[in-house]
Amino acid sequence: MDLYEYQARDMFRKHGVPVLPGLTATTVEEARTAATRLLSDGAELLVVKAQVKTGGRGKAGGVKLAYTAAEAAEKAEAILGLDIKGHIVKTLLIASGADIAEEYYFSILLDRSNRRYLAMCSREGGMDIETLAKERPEALARVPLNPVIGINDQVAREILTQAGFPAERQDPLIPVLVLLWETYRDEDATLVEVNPLVTATDGTVWAVDGKVSLDDNARFRHPEHEELVDRATQDPREALAKEAGLNYVRLEGEVGIIGNGAGLVMSTLDVVAMAGEDLGVKPANFLDIGGGASAEVMAKGLDIILGDEQVRSVFVNVFGGITACDKVAEGIIGALEVLGDSATKPLVVRLDGNKVAEGRAILQAANHPLIHMVETMDDAARRAAELAVKAVASRPAQN
Repeated sequence: MDLYEYQARDMFRKHGVPVLPGLTATTVEEARTAATRLLSDGAELLVVKAQVKTGGRGKAGGVKLAYTAAEAAEKAEAILGLDIKGHIVKTLLIASGADIAEEYYFSILLDRSNRRYLAMCSREGGMDIETLAKERPEALARVPLNPVIGINDQVAREILTQAGFPAERQDPLIPVLVLLWETYRDEDATLVEVNPLVTATDGTVWAVDGKVSLDDNARFRHPEHEELVDRATQDPREALAKEAGLNYVRLEGEVGIIGNGAGLVMSTLDVVAMAGEDLGVKPANFLDIGGGASAEVMAKGLDIILGDEQVRSVFVNVFGGITACDKVAEGIIGALEVLGDSATKPLVVRLDGNKVAEGRAILQAANHPLIHMVETMDDAARRAAELAVKAVASRPAQN
């Protein structure tokens, strides 16, 4: 789960990372009030920042400076509603600015390709780090971290030394790097990034901009993280799937997909995309129900997919393993019984693997009008695409 900047700053503050004061606003008047409060508390410069979960805010006009409350309100009006890479700005952060002497870059991330934690640091912050890494890789230090040790004073000094910081500049930064590691570790993050990390003209160090990504698989350890979920932008079907323990991602298509195992579901997406290419239909989702294709799990999966208005047909593609095909077939029939009249879209079912003959026999005996049994994956994908096209063609015209 990616956090908004204001949420990342709150998390930094919780762990003692130095962060300048800031307040959120969702309207122009709230921005004016926040600016007035910050100015009365001693701020001389304000930064009005769009809160979106994407980069490039500055280039898109989503970050502006202000010196008065009236000016902050004017900037807020210009930013609210802005479209930044498909993200509509609904919330602003009004933050105190710093009199910056130097800008740096620092991050801790999970390096999946090398299966380790990695710290990255540069004396050149405030710019696109991807561009820096590509054009001048020597300016970005990459230091693998021992997960048992993490970042202590000694490791922090080594990181700063590799990044080219002179010894006299390192001491004020070392405790901040240690605190950022503690944030990363204690919050079960996969990314903690500060760009820029700055030294002000008075020598103080501040995390001016922050980015945090949290590991969803560790959420059971952090019930407080539920408060960070942006439910206003979360797809309701994805929320239902997560509650049911299903892996679901909504796509822009007409053929719903249910499978057991991520690899099989990905392959199913490919064959449906190929089969539907000349028919003008595409996969509508990724849904992995895992190994336990019980009636309850299948009903929940079908309920999620059938509730999507864009879905016109459903392709159920299951390879029987530990959960045999006869149990899967019973699950499908049970799911349709649970859903009752709410199930109206055709299901193309392809079974293979353990007890496939028994599974097909169960479906044949049920003789359900919505079930279309197909033996091969390619034929099933083609049939699902054709049924989706037929459903679209027979849909009443909209006025």
